[in-house]
Amino acid sequence: MATADQLKALIRSHFESDEVQFSTIALQLAAHEARQGHAAVANDIRLLIDRSKVKQFKVIPLHRDLDDLILSSEPSARMSDMILAESNRKRLERILQEFRQKGKLQKHGMENRRKLLLAGPPGTGKTLTASVLAGELALPLFIVLMDKLVTKFMGETGAKLRQIFNTIRERPGIYLFDEFDAIGAERARDNDVGEMRRVLNAFLQLIETDGSESIIIAASNSPKILDQALFRRFDDVLHYQLPGLPEIKQLVGNRLGSFKGPKFPLESISSKAVALSHAEITQACDDAIKVAILDDRKQVSGNLLNLMLHDRHSAYARDDQ
Repeated sequence: MATADQLKALIRSHFESDEVQFSTIALQLAAHEARQGHAAVANDIRLLIDRSKVKQFKVIPLHRDLDDLILSSEPSARMSDMILAESNRKRLERILQEFRQKGKLQKHGMENRRKLLLAGPPGTGKTLTASVLAGELALPLFIVLMDKLVTKFMGETGAKLRQIFNTIRERPGIYLFDEFDAIGAERARDNDVGEMRRVLNAFLQLIETDGSESIIIAASNSPKILDQALFRRFDDVLHYQLPGLPEIKQLVGNRLGSFKGPKFPLESISSKAVALSHAEITQACDDAIKVAILDDRKQVSGNLLNLMLHDRHSAYARDDQ
C-alpha cells in the first residue's frame, strides 16, 4: 500500500505538471506492489506509464539551474541483454537482490549496495549496466552530463553537485555520473587545478553522507587516474574488460540473429574481433546487416562481417611514421 508521503507527492507532481516526478513515484508504487505479490496491479501501473511516454530521452525539469545537466529515460533493458564476465554478472545479481530485499537487511541494521564504481575501457558495457539496473528495478535512469557540469559551470561546479545530490535524495532512481574522470582524477596530479580539487572534495563528502534510496553509479574509462580516496566511498567496484573470444562469439551470434546462416564461420570470424569493445563489435554486426538488407540478402556472409570488423580496427590504427 502506498505511504501517505508517496500519495501526497504523487498528487503534488500532478498539479505541478511534473511528469518525470509523477512517473518516478508511480514506478516506485509498481515496484512495491510487485514485492507484495500483486503482480497484476504492478503490471497495470507500468502499462499506464508506458502508454503515456512520448519519447524516451528528455531533459528533466528538475530545477531551472540544472537544465541541460541531467537526462532521463525509462529503460526496458534486462540482464539477459548483457554479455559480460561471469564475476560481474554475479555482482550485479547481488546488487539487484539486495535492493529488492533491502527491507530485510534494514531490520538487521544493514544497508543494500547502492554506490557503484564501474571502471573499464569505453564501449565495454558500463552505461548498459546502468540501463539494466534501471530496467530490472523499474526505476528511471538519470544521466548526469559531467562534461557540461565541468565546462559550462566552471567556478560553481560544487554548488551544482549539491543540487544534484539533493535531487538524488528527492527523486529515487538510478543516477549515472558518466565520464567521471572529469572530476575524479587524483588530487595530487601536476596538471590539476584548484577548482577540480574542490569539486572532487565536494563529491567525496556528498557521496559519503548520502542516505538516499537511489543507486549512484560513477563510470570511469581510466580508473588508474582516479583518486584513491574515491574507492572506499563506493560499496562495490566493477571492472570491465574487452570481451574475450567466448564473449565475442556469443555477442556476434546474438547480434546477427536470423542473419547468421547455418554455415556462418562463427569461430574464425570471432577471432578477427579480438581487441575490439562490445560496442564496436555490435556496430560492425549492425553495419553488416544493413549491407545485407540493402543488397536484398537474407544472410550476412563471413567475408562481409570480416570487412566491417576490419573497418573498426582501422578506425583506431595509428601511423607511427
